Amino acid sequence: MVTIHHRYRTVDGRRLFYREAGSPEAPTLVLLHGFPTSSHMFRNLIPLLADRYHVVAPDHLGFGLSDAPGADEFGYTFDALTDLTDGLLDELGINSYALYVQDYGAPIGWRLALRHPSKVTAVISQNGNAYDAGFVDSFWKTVWAYHAEQNESTEQGMRFALTLEATQWQYLTGVPDATLVDPGAWAHDYALISRPGNDLVQLALFLDYRTNPPLYPEVQAYFRRSQVPLLAVWGRGDEIFGPDGATAFRADLPDAEIHLVEGGHFLLESALDETADIIRGFLRDHLG
Repeated sequence: MVTIHHRYRTVDGRRLFYREAGSPEAPTLVLLHGFPTSSHMFRNLIPLLADRYHVVAPDHLGFGLSDAPGADEFGYTFDALTDLTDGLLDELGINSYALYVQDYGAPIGWRLALRHPSKVTAVISQNGNAYDAGFVDSFWKTVWAYHAEQNESTEQGMRFALTLEATQWQYLTGVPDATLVDPGAWAHDYALISRPGNDLVQLALFLDYRTNPPLYPEVQAYFRRSQVPLLAVWGRGDEIFGPDGATAFRADLPDAEIHLVEGGHFLLESALDETADIIRGFLRDHLG
């Protein structure tokens, strides 16, 4: 049985929670979660990887069990979350790692790769977007409206994303059999994003998301320069980041491995075994 450690480390005065498993002597895989979840989304994947790999899964500031200072105390941006993740990896002495990015984890992972291209050994993108083709318009039009103008109407549109209904929608949409998804997963996420003051934290990040698409050309140039080994394992039914976001990687990484799996945004909830098998095969080929 794999032993999973649940740890905290203070970085720049902020206490970050992370899960860690596997031998530190093994190749490291850093798991970066998305919205509205935390390292909790990797709770079932970690034991399937840590027999061969050193796995580290942090909670971003404002999420999960990490500190969640108010938006008036901390400037929540994707650059700032990247700074903390970068600092955590330095604190842990991790100088070489593969990245697993999902949703919000992608813009954080891309920033890490741009800062330290020589440290990144491989990339796994599980519904982690890097191309405009990945945006599903029916979902993102509300976000684009909020970016264009912040007023009561556009803010209410974004606040819907913080409801239990919207959280459940993210977990179940595109899943062929909803009974495969543990309701405790979305209940866990909703409880944590509903903490007093966390709404303003999430609104700040919703707004800062506008900095991510302009970064894509630089990220794509990094792909072309580095030809980093990349696996895109994607929920085919995701109505946030559609399958075109997965196949787009081949424009810059012709050898990218692309798998479209029956499922949605949180693929590990309904297709864990299939996804883990794909990931293990990819890591075996590229990390040993």
